[in-house]
Amino acid sequence: MVRIISLLAVLTLLATPSPAVAGEDWVVKAQRRLNSLGCSAGAPTGEIGPWTRSAVMRFQSRSRMDQDGHLTDRTRRALYADGAPRCDKRPIPASSGRGRRIVISQRQNWVWLVGPEGAVVAQGGIVDNPGVLSRGSYAVGSYCGRATRIKLNQSGSVWMDNFVRFAPCGIGFHRIPRYQSTGRQMHPDYLLGTNMTESHGCIRLSREMSLKVWKFTTRATPVRVV
Repeated sequence: MVRIISLLAVLTLLATPSPAVAGEDWVVKAQRRLNSLGCSAGAPTGEIGPWTRSAVMRFQSRSRMDQDGHLTDRTRRALYADGAPRCDKRPIPASSGRGRRIVISQRQNWVWLVGPEGAVVAQGGIVDNPGVLSRGSYAVGSYCGRATRIKLNQSGSVWMDNFVRFAPCGIGFHRIPRYQSTGRQMHPDYLLGTNMTESHGCIRLSREMSLKVWKFTTRATPVRVV
């Protein structure tokens, strides 16, 4: 009888997932769900690293929640709810003007390029600095005697590709800065659309989005920061 009980105990332990395995399965499920909603969590590795936390932040900002990057009970309920919103397709903020324009949301860390009829031409995550760039209305143009558009702008030891100025004196849109010594970006794309880092005041973009802004601003373009 003792041997039978011992055998049953061993079989029970073997059939029960260890805490590590159970945790990995839970995280993988969340990562896959985030990816399916366009939140960009990276490969579903089962580990909660900065890439996954950035995806959680993008989902939280899209869902009008505080961006803490943690899969809290509230965040998980929203994540798995029917009709959970996508991170990569967002409505233009209300009261952001009309007509052809660029709209920046500091709360969402997001930017929209809006056509003359109000349709979204392109949108994507940004890194900004609300402590430097105030909310309000701006316009693409030359400020403080500096050029409006610089294809390869130099600042200290970094390049700022596709620089488009829209506020005094050195504030503009540009690709995530690249170190001149290596050509590598200052930080990865997955930080865009989160508050995990800040710029020096400019609006940092992915390479793809910086090219879209460059093409969009070949003529006078209003910019609205909300």
